Amino acid sequence: QVQLVESGGGLVQPGGSLRLSCAASGSIFNYVMGWYRQAPGKQRELVAGITSGDSTNYADSVKGRFTISRDNAKKTVYLQMNSLKPEDTAVYYCNTVQPRWDWGQGTQVTVSS
Repeated sequence: QVQLVESGGGLVQPGGSLRLSCAASGSIFNYVMGWYRQAPGKQRELVAGITSGDSTNYADSVKGRFTISRDNAKKTVYLQMNSLKPEDTAVYYCNTVQPRWDWGQGTQVTVSS
């Protein structure tokens, strides 16, 4: 069982940027990794995914603003978030696409003036 620790969240003004990190306790090399988010009162949704070959895919709501990347040697997945909007406010999690590991604690992102 791989454990996941997300970090990098915080309070940011609209239009600002944040970079999230997800550190895994085991190898992520063979897995398609994803970033998810869950806003209050809403279901968790997948916002970005990245294959072991670095192919990426994004939800329409974040396309052009968010960039997912990975460092397999460091067992870490990143999410660069630019041009943040209030509707991006949520707890952000990482996991494999089609989640197979227990969820981490997530990292809170709040976009507000």
